[in-house]
Amino acid sequence: MARLRALVVDDEWNMRNLLRIYLMKEGFWVSEASTGREALSLIGSEPFDIMLLDVMMPDMDGWQVCEAVRDKSSVPILMLTARSETKDKIRGLETGADDYLTKPFEPEELVARMHSLIRRANLAQYAAPKERVLEFPGLVIRPDAREVSVMDSGVELTPKEFDLLAVLSGNLQRAFSRDELVERLWGLDFEGETRVVDTHIKNIREKLQKAGLGYNPVQTVWGVGYKFQVPGEIQ
Repeated sequence: MARLRALVVDDEWNMRNLLRIYLMKEGFWVSEASTGREALSLIGSEPFDIMLLDVMMPDMDGWQVCEAVRDKSSVPILMLTARSETKDKIRGLETGADDYLTKPFEPEELVARMHSLIRRANLAQYAAPKERVLEFPGLVIRPDAREVSVMDSGVELTPKEFDLLAVLSGNLQRAFSRDELVERLWGLDFEGETRVVDTHIKNIREKLQKAGLGYNPVQTVWGVGYKFQVPGEIQ
């Protein structure tokens, strides 16, 4: 089993030494930084499972370091400080820290909190929904990002055009009637003509064709409505 990697950031050598000795006994692999800038350099070059960050440091305080780390990493951050005021704890959490421990503390509590943060981070990593990407020959649709590209070039669709394409492409080979599409995109209280769907379909086809797509993926199903279909094997 791989050893967990901890980065200890504190300008006091005695504190870094005590933490290093104790954490190594607990099975951690420990790196140290005495300044905020040194910590940012390490975060940018090495993977860590957790970061222990002191608040009061000479070059950059812990809050500034925390904000800078969050621009480049989601590593769990446990802030360590002698300041016990609630406003300081709130500030730490608002800048991106995951937990806050006031000095002096019991080593057992520190390690327990570290393991808790690491478990939460791991669970979040596996539970986080992955971006949906619909890939077809020459065509890529990203519903979450609301992006469409043909041959790696973006295609500009109106919001309703995109919604219509997303519904059809997310339900391969299923034929939708105009009424179904109107209900999904405009709602049950829509008072316009269902032929509005035809106009949007026409625009989608023209934009995809103009972008260089060599086939028409939105097929007309006579007497019913429309379906999404691509030639050959779907990627």
